[in-house]
Amino acid sequence: MNYELINPALIHNSKLKTDYRPAALTTLKTQNLLLITAMSVFVAVDQIEKVFPLTGGGQYVALKGIDLEIKKGEFVSLIGHSGCGKSTLLNMIAGLDLPTDGVVSLEGQRIKQPGPDRMVVFQNYSLLPWRTVRENIALAVNSVMKGLPKSERRTIVEQHIDLVGLRPHADKPPAMLSGGQKQRVAIARALALRPKVLLLDEPFGALDALTRGNLQEQLMKICEENEVTAVMVTHDVDEAVLLSDRIVMLTNGPGSKIGQILDVDIPRPRKRMEVVEHPSYYSLRSEMIYFLNQQKRIKKIRARKTAVIARHGLEKVNVEVGFVPLTACAPVAIAKEKGFFTKHGLDEVSLVRETSWRGIVDGIIGGYVDAAQMPSGMPLWLTLGGHEDRPVPVVSALTMTRNGNGITLDKRFYDQGIRNLADFKRMLQESPEQQHRMGLVHPSSMHNLLLRYWLASGGIDPDYDLSLKSIPPAQMIVDLQGATIDGFCVGEPWNTRAAMEGVGFTVATDLEIWPGHPGKVLGVREDWANAYPNTHIAIVKALLEAAQYCADPANHQEVRQILSQREYVGTHIDYIHLGDPDVAVCNLDQPMREFAHHLFFGDGVNRPSRTEHLWHMAQLARWGHTPFPRNWVEIMERVCRVSVFSTAARELGLLDVKYTSGAIKMFDGSTFTADDPIGYLNNLEIKRDFSIAEVILDSRPSLAA
Repeated sequence: MNYELINPALIHNSKLKTDYRPAALTTLKTQNLLLITAMSVFVAVDQIEKVFPLTGGGQYVALKGIDLEIKKGEFVSLIGHSGCGKSTLLNMIAGLDLPTDGVVSLEGQRIKQPGPDRMVVFQNYSLLPWRTVRENIALAVNSVMKGLPKSERRTIVEQHIDLVGLRPHADKPPAMLSGGQKQRVAIARALALRPKVLLLDEPFGALDALTRGNLQEQLMKICEENEVTAVMVTHDVDEAVLLSDRIVMLTNGPGSKIGQILDVDIPRPRKRMEVVEHPSYYSLRSEMIYFLNQQKRIKKIRARKTAVIARHGLEKVNVEVGFVPLTACAPVAIAKEKGFFTKHGLDEVSLVRETSWRGIVDGIIGGYVDAAQMPSGMPLWLTLGGHEDRPVPVVSALTMTRNGNGITLDKRFYDQGIRNLADFKRMLQESPEQQHRMGLVHPSSMHNLLLRYWLASGGIDPDYDLSLKSIPPAQMIVDLQGATIDGFCVGEPWNTRAAMEGVGFTVATDLEIWPGHPGKVLGVREDWANAYPNTHIAIVKALLEAAQYCADPANHQEVRQILSQREYVGTHIDYIHLGDPDVAVCNLDQPMREFAHHLFFGDGVNRPSRTEHLWHMAQLARWGHTPFPRNWVEIMERVCRVSVFSTAARELGLLDVKYTSGAIKMFDGSTFTADDPIGYLNNLEIKRDFSIAEVILDSRPSLAA
């Protein structure tokens, strides 16, 4: 390459961006780009797009917008469901296929064809059956290294036979080898050519578990000792964690892209049994399993999605509504089961059951969920850029539930005499060497904000005096039993269930912190609400009528029965209570307290409140989750859609539902108003260094996918 072609101004401006298209550049600019890339990375994949022509016309977009940089000596795994383009990407790095658009380069040189500097190990071994182990390896060495003396080539062959432990089998043909031994020949043959990059396409997929484990450890040792740069396609999450420095997860096709990249922080050298004991192992494994399960769910949802259907004066009658299995999902379940969605013109409503609030976030942002039950702080959290620092405007027009949360501690703390916040603080002060962990469900949830408020009011810093951990609601009991957490703040039925099973006790309910606080709300993307205003009102009407049904004591047994079903909460009916469950579950001498059962409907329950949203905004800023917006009045008006609620209530004839607004009074004697939120934040003793910033929201009309 002619280094005199480099223009310093071009180097300064040539950042790899999503809209950068090297294939469309001039030869000079492409050369500059490749040289810039070579300065920092070993293998570079820039804005790759791969399109395959279909029989009878048309095209299939396999990969779109793939950006990936691989350092020298790094082991990278590609994981995703079948058909996501993992092998296609690997083939383009190998030069066996070329991208339709974009650039793949190795050390700054564009890859245009296969070469011995990039060796591929396939799942099917690809050995010549009439040649021995030695001869299969020698054939590759002699073909590529013709310029070396024969004795040196022979030495290379013998070294690699020993490298993979095949000395006793060197003179055997493939028919006399096991599957694992054949794969070792393929690895030895690839490594013998001293490639710059080793490419592995599910190399251990056809092997039994024991053989696979042994070969994985052998490959890992070889790569570490020889500083091999490797890219591997796999479906095995444990294999990916064991071998990789980074794990690249691809979304479903068509148009697959990189959904997430995980950095594996487990130190090398690694041993299988030691890896599983590392603190990061299960979190990495869980992250991959969540991603793969989510992609599977997205595929199913998209398969049943059809074109937007307009009927009954609604712009759209086929909608996907997300929820999380909690007692608070009752309005969603009842609207479906009792026909309220259908009554209001929504003929084709599919409920999407997510195991965690993270699934709701992904569904709303990805556009494959139209509307969702959300924690009361989530619409603001998304709007203010809480997810990946990227504002996604979300609106809320209905408060679906109030109350229903509690703070539960491990039963052993009750046995130690802990009855209240002061006791809990004393315990923390007396055991500073112990790391205490509390579970919550999401940073934007009322559980997080209530727990933090409760702790801080007692002089406990929730980020320094203990550790807070986000856990799916249904996992709380399991983690409490396993002693991986000391307690949690969550909605019902999990506090009640912990008490009934004798593993925990409720040290505080939300009635003691903020009685009547918003719990769950309806959330939709702002662009969706603008595109389907009548459909939005219809959803609010259906859920509001369902909430009224849930609030009627005459319907409680039926609602409990519906919620206990597998497609909703999926737990025994005895754990689900819509009224006061004290008689059934509170068998401790003290504290005898009223459980905070849900409020679904009534005066001041369902109408969204800007003051309450502002309280969320202040608390999110207090703990550094999101900045406090300088333009907070504009944000409040866009997020809190009181007009949509008012229209829905009027059309239902609910004109007598009263609304009470005003100051929010907390259990510690403090009062929150909308007068001076920044002054309120400044006066708090325990808080993070919060930031104040103008939050710019995209106001362009668009449509969620």
